[in-house]
Amino acid sequence: MNKLKISLVQSDLYWENIDSNLNKFESEILKAENANIFVLPEMFNTGFTNNVTNCSDTIDGKTVTWMKNISSVKNAVICGTIIIEDGGKFYNRFVFAFPNGKVLFYDKKHLFGMGGEGDIFSSGNNRIIIEIGAFKILPLICYDLRFPVWSRNFDDYDAIIYTSSWPASRRNNWDVLLQARAVENQCYVVGVNRVGIDGNNINYDGGSCIIDPAGNKILAANNDKEEIVSGIIDKAELDSFRKKFPFLKDRDDFLFKV
Repeated sequence: MNKLKISLVQSDLYWENIDSNLNKFESEILKAENANIFVLPEMFNTGFTNNVTNCSDTIDGKTVTWMKNISSVKNAVICGTIIIEDGGKFYNRFVFAFPNGKVLFYDKKHLFGMGGEGDIFSSGNNRIIIEIGAFKILPLICYDLRFPVWSRNFDDYDAIIYTSSWPASRRNNWDVLLQARAVENQCYVVGVNRVGIDGNNINYDGGSCIIDPAGNKILAANNDKEEIVSGIIDKAELDSFRKKFPFLKDRDDFLFKV
């Protein structure tokens, strides 16, 4: 597949209510037009919470099983983050469920200290690339967006997918940084953010979008609206752009510590 159709699921969330969120997303996704990938917001089954006692799951638990079932029915990759307990530690884990039952994941590297995330969760140290069709995709989560070294393109990926709970009060940062990551890495950038007000009285206004390697928005959801919007990313167009403007070959070489 040289082209991928990606559906951005911009939604409000029921606070710390896994069953209500899964039922809501199941209804919305099953009636949505077909796509290759459906991207859900950060902590889509609970809202962004540190309440690991009531809101954590396991990689073989209810939410991942639900994701695998929906993936099979829609014949599409379903992805989003959930709170996972693994080996006595808690992770903000970006799970990708495939129609064949395969599950891949990335654990959030940069934990949001201002919100206490670093006091509860463990940081992931593995930067992974997921192959879907002709695309190599780098999955990242919310606060990771602020740290360009972690998203540095070593000519090893074609698109970044960010799933997020990014507050409306810092929305301008979201818009600017998504475009910056696309331009500096010569890649497509997909950003999915939630809407609504959470249990901590934090407001979210969306801003879900797809950005091309030149930094142009090729798809944008409406602000403050629950909706599923879909766009196409094209590997041939990306390759052509990189060939015309081969900036990546002039990048500085460096190693980063994990």
